[in-house]
This record gives sequence, C-alpha cells and structure tokens, in this order.
Amino acid sequence: MRQINQNLRTGELVTQNVPDPMVRPGEVLIANAFSLVSAGTEKMLRDLAKKSLLGKARARPDQVRRVLEKVRGEGLLNTIRQVRSKLDDPLPLGYCSAGIVLACGEGIQHFKPGDRVASNGNHAELVAVPKNLTAHVADNVPLDHAAFAVLGSIALQGVRLSKCTLGETVLVVGLGLVGQVAVALLKAAGCRVYGTDPDPSKCKLAIEMGADEARPNMSAASVEQQTGGLGADAVVITASTKSNGPIELAAAAVRKKGRVVLIGVIGLELDRRPFYFKEAEFVVSCSYGPGRYDPEYEEHGRDYPAPYVRWTEQRNIQAVLDMMACGELDVTPLISHRFTLDRASEAYDLISNNSEPYLGIVIDYPGITSEKIERRLEFKSTATRQGKQKVGVLGAGNFAKMMLIPAIKQCGQFELGTICSAGGNSATHMAQKMGFGVATTDEGKVFDDPTIDTVFSVTRHDLHAQHVLRSLSAGKNIFVEKPLCLNLQELEEIESCLLAKQPSPILMVGFNRRFSPAAKQIKDLFSSIQSPLTIAIRFNAGDIPADHWTQDLEQGGGRIIGEACHAIDLATFLAGSPPVRVYCESVADGSPEKITDDRCFITLRHANGSVSSIGYLAGGDKSFPKERVEVFGGGRVGVIDDFCSTTMCSGGKATTQKMKMDKGHQNEIRALASALKNDGEPPISWEDLRGVTLASILAVQSLRDGFPHDISSTH
Repeated sequence: MRQINQNLRTGELVTQNVPDPMVRPGEVLIANAFSLVSAGTEKMLRDLAKKSLLGKARARPDQVRRVLEKVRGEGLLNTIRQVRSKLDDPLPLGYCSAGIVLACGEGIQHFKPGDRVASNGNHAELVAVPKNLTAHVADNVPLDHAAFAVLGSIALQGVRLSKCTLGETVLVVGLGLVGQVAVALLKAAGCRVYGTDPDPSKCKLAIEMGADEARPNMSAASVEQQTGGLGADAVVITASTKSNGPIELAAAAVRKKGRVVLIGVIGLELDRRPFYFKEAEFVVSCSYGPGRYDPEYEEHGRDYPAPYVRWTEQRNIQAVLDMMACGELDVTPLISHRFTLDRASEAYDLISNNSEPYLGIVIDYPGITSEKIERRLEFKSTATRQGKQKVGVLGAGNFAKMMLIPAIKQCGQFELGTICSAGGNSATHMAQKMGFGVATTDEGKVFDDPTIDTVFSVTRHDLHAQHVLRSLSAGKNIFVEKPLCLNLQELEEIESCLLAKQPSPILMVGFNRRFSPAAKQIKDLFSSIQSPLTIAIRFNAGDIPADHWTQDLEQGGGRIIGEACHAIDLATFLAGSPPVRVYCESVADGSPEKITDDRCFITLRHANGSVSSIGYLAGGDKSFPKERVEVFGGGRVGVIDDFCSTTMCSGGKATTQKMKMDKGHQNEIRALASALKNDGEPPISWEDLRGVTLASILAVQSLRDGFPHDISSTH
C-alpha cells in the first residue's frame, strides 16, 4: 500500500510503498476512501521538518532538555547518534479519514466487513485502527464528508467544555477548519455565534456556516455592544498563532463568570487581572475528548461506561457523523481542494507555499479490496549468503534500530533477511536503510520462511514466549530480548519445547551485561576465589509513568520482570552460580495511583552459597549514574561504575580503569554468532536462563505474599 510520510530530518515528504498492516485484536482494518489534511497541524510538522537542527531545537525547547539529560547520562556522541536516528524515522501524516471495513480483529463485534466508517487513520490506502477510534457512517453521508468527523470531534469537545446552552452567545476566535465546524455546532445548539479571523474570506464562510456575525479584528467592545453590555457567555479559541492576541481578546470579551475554552495553539502569557475580576473560567480542551491519550481506552479498547462518561472521544466522533446524517452539519462549503493520492505532494506544496487560499483539502484514494492485500514487500538486499546465518527480525522499535540491528550487521556473520513491524512503516524504513531483503507486517513470513535460520525478537514483552515457541518448533535459533517470558506457565512450555527438540536450536536471551568488558574484568578478578561472594547491584532506574506499557503486568510484566532481570542475570554471572532462593520487598506507599514495585530490594541466594542484593530503585535523579556493581570475597573487591570504569582491589592495592561505556550488546551478538558458526553451546546456559527467569517472576510473587521463594530444579 501507499502511505504519506514526512522525514523530520530532511524535510522530504514522500508517498511510500509499505507492507499492508495486519489487523490485531481490538482493531479494524479499513480501506480508506478519503482523508482530510489537517492544514494547521500538518503545516506545523512540515515547517519543523524543514528547519535546521538548531532551528528544530529552538522550536522544541522541551525536547532540548531531554537531549541534555541524555548527554549527561549516555555521552555526547551516543546522544547525537540517537537524535539523528530519531529524526530519520519516517513520520506518518494525517489523523482524519473514512473508508470501508475490510476485516476485524479478535474481540470486535460492533463493526463488520463492508461497514462504512470514519477513523483517525493516517493518510494511507489501508489503516488498522483501534475500535474506540472508529465510528459508523450512515449511508446518506458521503465518505469525503465523513473524513471531517475526527477533526469535527475536536471542535465538538471544545463546544462541550464551553457549557453553552440555548440562547447563549459565543465568540469563536480563529475561523480555520476547526473554527468553522465549531461555528456550525454552536449554531445547531441554539447559540448566538460571533466569529473573528484576520482573513475576510473565512469570516464570510463562517456566516455561511451559521454565524450571526463574523468579521476581521472584531473587538471586545463590539461583542459587548451585541450582547447589551453583558459580554460573551463563552469564548472558544481555535486560532493557531504565537501571539497573545486571542487570549487577550477572550479575556476582554467574556462576561463575568463566563468561560474561555482553548482548542488551538496560541501564546499563553495570561494577564491574571481580567480573569480575576470577572471570575472567568479558563480551560484547555484535549483533542477528541475523554479517552484521548489513555492507552487503556485507545489501545486496549476498554470503554468508559456512558452513565459515568457520557461523551468519550468515540462518542464525540459518532455524534459529529450523526449530525451530518440528520442534516445539521454540512461540510460541503469547507472543501476547497481535492487531490488524488498520486498528487498528494501538490496538496502539501499548496499549504507550504500558500500559493492560493485553501481550507479543507481532501485526498482521494483508489479502492482496495481484501484480495489486493500484500503484507510482504521485497527489496534488493545488499547481503550475500556465503555461509552466513540468515536472520529475521521481529520488531523495529528504538532499541532494535539503535542497538540490536546495527550490532547484527556489524558482526558480519549474519545476512539480513526479513524485518517485521506491526504497521510496516518502520520495517520498510529499516529494510531500506540497513539492507534487509524483505519488509513485512506478518510475523508468519519470518517463521514460515525456510531460508531464515535465526530469529531475533525485539517486541513487547508479552509476545516473547510465543515467538520463542514458534521459533523452536520451526527448528530456528532465536535471540529474544529480555525477558524470556512473563509467567511460570510460559516458562514451562518453553522448557518442554526445548527438551522435545534434541538437539535443540540455540535459545538466547538478551542479557547483555554479562558480556560487557567491565563484567568480564570483575569476573576474572574472582576467578581463582573458591569461597562464596557477596554482590551488591544498584539500578538508579528512574521513574516511568504508571500507564507506560512496561508497567502493564499483562503486556510488559512490570519492571522487575522486564528490566531488573538484567541485574539478576549479572549477579548470576558474577557469582558463577544460579539463584536458588529469592526474597523481595518494596517501599510502602498508600497512594493507589502510585506503583511501588520498582522501588525494591531483591535478595538472592545462589547455589554455591553466594548472596546478591539488588536495589532496583525508581524515584531518584537522572543526573546520578544509573548502575553500580560491587563484589566482595576472598580478600578482594571489584566495582563497576555505570560500565564506564572498573575498580579492582587486591593485596592492599586499588586499580581503577576507565573505559568507553559498553554494556555488552555487540559482544553478546558476537558470542551468539560464534556458537552458531561452530555448533557450540548456547552463550548462556539453559540453567542460567531458567534460574534468572524464575527468580524474576518469583521476586514479584514475593512482593505479593511477603515470603521468600525457593527456586528448585523442578519448580
């Protein structure tokens, strides 16, 4: 399929071929008929993309702060590499479209193939959209009109927040697309509507859309005159400008105890006095309405009960479509231009150059049927076989792009075969950039390909176990990013599959720290010590929001299973012995909104009598080093500071060696390549993989029941 992408680094806009998306559980696969260009939002992105790196920094000071934090924590060169890679990622444009349902994922009952729908899908021939961001389109509503529904819901949410009732007066400041729809919605609600915009033609159009009066540079005095000196009951700001003019006008025009609603993007240097003396309300409207940016609602499809949240974002989208169906909202006057997908670049040139007046720009798509779906896109591969292991990579997120795939390519023992991502966009980008032969959205294309020898799974944690099982069952080696799995049942299934395949393919988990130069130095320091060791590992983990996917126990497993497993594996490596007992305790905090599992201490006893203490600690400061390891035993002490230096103490002398930060990612890939080439043992034994995974899972269980747990060989 074809999709419109924006390159944020070069400013280039392309209509690109990418594999057709898979429809996942809770999603609807839609063949777009039309999409609407949101000129304000998309022009802002295009303008940002065309700026120099310095210009981008000036435009986004919030991102500059994050970059500076990375420089302090990860170094300048590594940060520059990450920033450049991030800017190089293609950004899909668009969020307003309408078309025909081709297929429905598991759990979808409200939609059927053949339904006419509107969604927040991108500018693409095919889109897979969560069910709560999709709404039905009545037969009498043209699909090019339905493409306005999502944008219309933005206006509708702002209108709802204005709390205007029949007969009240509302001033709309800014008469672009959202402003025009707001005018029509307010008029349909029985309000007296006034509008203002610097463009006289937009003011004229607002009158056509239902405004009682609209003119450029309308003053607060004019509003007071029209309202008998009372002022507007509400002011809805839909303008996009850096100026404070709109908020100053709103403060002056709104009546005492009135309401000001901000939908657009404006200067917000508020003068407190007019709001204070009028006791006026000021509220910022959040996009389509309740549910926006809530992953439980948008990604997992968990709706809010209507008796408690009457108007969610989906119900707002549906309400706009229902108003179109009953003739209360006609967007015909708002369509100024139409372009086919082949001519999409002309639409964006029009916006960028402002060569003629425009408002609603609609993109028309050729019809796609389910018979035309192609989830595999071939490229000319730069690799040659010549005895190399051909790999398939599942996942093309930041870690895969920045760390794992470059390490695979640099190793030289692998041929880049197929890369798979859910949407296809990032897989296509990486295929072209790194030299994969195939990009796909169907992971079956990897597992069912007899030419793929080794699979790399770099996906969300809940997919790891099934990828391991499918690879082993297909006789393929697999490298899976940590964790190996999320629960005891998955671990038992993996172990059974390994035992059933003799000789079994190589299974490796991405516990990279044991392969770091620093860890090897400390391991060598204690290689001649026969007595048990005591090991202390501290992670300054940093806070992650409670709604981040890694905190979700079903999807990410939580941070102990998902990341503290790194420390458990490193302790296992340094002790030279698997864990046999685990106990975990976290801080006590009575707030139901806070997660405390990631502020914990984990105590491990190892089979050889060694003891490890792991402090996995969120809630610290990013300026402090992230990881520290201390090992004591046999009259020696070894210390790792953030994998940038080691200190070794023996015989009354201490030696410190500084090094480039290296957490072992490249070395672990080399170790895997060597094992595959020489038919050797897996780089990490199954005994260690099993013990570390069990310790991670049982550490969480220990938090719940308050008891230590033994890790037996038959657990």
